[in-house]
This record gives sequence, structure tokens and C-alpha cells, in this order.
Amino acid sequence: MSLGYAEKLSYIEDVGNVGMVEYFDPSHVLREKIDQLAIMIKKSKHLVVFTGAGISTSCGIPDFRGPKGIWTLQREGKALPEASLPFHRAAPSLTHMALVELEKAGILKFVISQNVDGLHLRSGIPREKLAELHGNSFMEVCPSCGEEYFRDFEVETIGLKETSRRCTVAKCGTRLKDTVLDWEDALPPKEMNPAEKHCKQADIVLCLGTSLQITPACNLPLKALRGGGKVVIVNLQKTPKDKKASLVIHGFADKVIAGVMDQLNMQIPPFVRIDLFQIVLVQALSNDKRYVNWTLQIASVHGQRAALPFIESVEISFLDREDYKAAILDKQPFRLKRRTAYNKAFEMVLKLNFSDGCGCSSLEIDVPVDFKVSTDCFDFDKDYIFQKLRDKAVLESRCGQNGVIERKTILTPRSDVTTYAIVTNVVQYSKTCKAALDSLSNGDLKKRKGSVTGTGSSRKRSKGSSKCKSRSGNIRDHM
Repeated sequence: MSLGYAEKLSYIEDVGNVGMVEYFDPSHVLREKIDQLAIMIKKSKHLVVFTGAGISTSCGIPDFRGPKGIWTLQREGKALPEASLPFHRAAPSLTHMALVELEKAGILKFVISQNVDGLHLRSGIPREKLAELHGNSFMEVCPSCGEEYFRDFEVETIGLKETSRRCTVAKCGTRLKDTVLDWEDALPPKEMNPAEKHCKQADIVLCLGTSLQITPACNLPLKALRGGGKVVIVNLQKTPKDKKASLVIHGFADKVIAGVMDQLNMQIPPFVRIDLFQIVLVQALSNDKRYVNWTLQIASVHGQRAALPFIESVEISFLDREDYKAAILDKQPFRLKRRTAYNKAFEMVLKLNFSDGCGCSSLEIDVPVDFKVSTDCFDFDKDYIFQKLRDKAVLESRCGQNGVIERKTILTPRSDVTTYAIVTNVVQYSKTCKAALDSLSNGDLKKRKGSVTGTGSSRKRSKGSSKCKSRSGNIRDHM
């Protein structure tokens, strides 16, 4: 979270004179309500979840009306909290991941969110089962063909304005727009229509971490009542819709959902974040064809002009070549220009130093270079590779696993482009939801000891952060 992010979100909550007092159900009452909610979910045929800022507070993202919320601090003339990690490195909470499991089990049919933090998509909720009413800070859309682009960096504008990038769909090329609404923007029909449809079909609309005060979004859950459905509200503050709800729970969303998952005998899946980057090698022969002028760039898959937010610097060295000078690239774009003999092959070692919020501090990758040999082009099954990387990251309870997913050659100018996928975060929750529930203290969930990083307030790397080494571009070597 950053000040810019707080300003970006300020339109979500109004500044009405609504109490910001937090309420907590007594522990025995909370457990009874959790059991009741679990039974309701188990019997449901069409569960819809409606989420607000309260499900992301355990991710280090502040809410609005709580004691330390954005509006509360602003009204009191206090400074907003400093970010404990970059906003783009926030990991989904236990609640986010529990919803993923419920969706995979066929219980959860649709998610409606007022949040613009992108954590539902990042957690694994399918896009077709998600309505982001107020947009997504990490999403761009083409106004011409409708293609969406989910970024690993915050889009620089709000208010459905044009950005600096263009659509990459063939024969399109239209300038992209951000998706975050401004005050005067109406809710987009693309998000609102399916949200309304599913609320009308719902037998339960579960509202998590929302004050239910912003119209017209706050009226969506009530549409379930017309068809005989029920509304359940889990929030720390009272809401204007409490009297219409069949069940109101005053407690932390993570604590409530952990208890529900325990009652349903369902485990919460770990979160594994996979980021992508490209190694681009551009080459040009000298006029006498004795030398090669080449440029190495560590680039974003979102475009060579786009930033790589998770890489802080790149250290470059050369194996067995004392005459090749090493280099440190600490400013983006990460680019190195050199001139070498055409007939001499060599091997570079790239040490990628990651930014705060990543689960490992660095990664080393070997890049063999032989300008006389043509580069083989291929495109692996990305979904298969991603799943293999996730499985290994969870098994080893660490990040750094990586693999090549694509290699291609561009003829003009002659460029070899290799795309890597790398696990940059692993969050593992307690083995059972009951264990997670029992470990609660003041509403904060404790992660498993094997976890690389958690969803608490501090996200900076520990002194024991791992360093990972890769010695080949072959995918088999990284599984």
C-alpha cells in the first residue's frame, strides 16, 4: 500500500456520518455463528460472495472505516500508515484462498468485489466468475476489442483513461485504458450485469468485510431476498443492511472463514505467486563480420518499456572469461551493451536481486551465448509448467523454482527472446482450518513454520531468505 494507492481507492467509501466502532461477538457466540454459517453454506445451491476492503486488511492493505482505516486517520488529521511492502507484492489472505477452494469444489458460484487490489484474480478466482465493480488497479482493457491485460505493476492512471500501452491483438493496436472508476463513473455493465444476475439466483449472498454503504453496489446482495435467498454479513462495523440479514457476524473475516472451512472439513490451499520476465539478446555483426555488437536486456513480458517491479538489480558476470568485465545494473531498464568476437562462445551468469516482498532474495541464471549457432524456438505448455512449479514450491515450502516457457527469434533487429517463469512467493496456511482457528490471537492468523512469507503486516525479507540457483534453461532441470 502506498499513499498513491490510498488516493486511488478514496472514491470507494463515502464520507458519511456513519459510526466506525468495531464490534466483536463473544467467543462462544462467534463459534455458534460460524457453525450456523457452515451449515448454510453446505446446504446452499448457489452461493455468491460479496467482498469489501475488510478481507484485505490482513494483507497489509488498510480498510476505510476501522480505527486505523484511511478515512478514520484522515478525519483525525493523522498520517496514513507507511507501506510495509510494495502494494504490487501484497499476497491474498486466508479468506481469498478459502474462496478459491470453495469455487473449485463447486460450492461458490460467483464473487462480487468492491476492491481494486486485484487479489481475487491473483488468488486464482476465474475471471468469468468474478465481477470487479470498481475496477482493478492492475488491469488494462482495450476499448476496441475488449482484451484484458492483468499486469504485475500498478496501472498509472484511474478514471478509465488511456495508458501508455497499446493492445497487442493482431490488427488492433488500440490505446489501452485503465479500469479503475473515478467518482463520476457509472458501474460498468460488463461487471454489474452478471453480478445482478447471480445475486438474483443466489440462495445465499455472503458479504465479507464491507460496510454496505456505497450505492448502487450495496443493494446487490438484497436482490437475493426477492427469490427467497438469504443474506449473511461478516463485518466488524454495523451496516445499514444488518436488519435484512439472516445472520450477522461481528468478527475478523479470516477467523470466521477459517472456522467455516474447518466445519466443512476443507483445507485452504497455499498461495504460490509466479512472475514472468524476459532475457532479450539483440545482436548485430560488424562490417568485417569479426565482431558482434550485442545488447542484453532483462525485460518485462508486458513490453520492453514496462517496469519490472519485482527485480531490484541485476549482477552480470562471465564464467571462465577473465577478460570480460562484470557489471551491475541497478537502474531500469536493465540493459548491458558489449562488443565481442563473433567466433567466441561464452556463458553469462545473471544474478537477479529481488525487491522487498519477494520470498527469496535472489536467483542466479546461466545464459550460454554462441552467436554462430541459431537459437531453437519453442513454446511450452505454460499451464503445465506453472502447475509443476507450484507443486514443487509447495512441496519444498520455498520459492525460486523457475523454468523457460518460451524462446523465440526476431529477425529485425536480430533478437533472441527467452521468457522465464519464476516462483517469487509461497504462502502456506496451517494444515487444517481448525489449527488455524486455534492459533488466532487478536484476529491475526499465524502461518505455518514452513511458510516463506505470510499475509501479516510485515512483508520484508528475513535474514534467512533463500538464494536460488539455476544452471540451465532446460525446463526439466527446474522441476
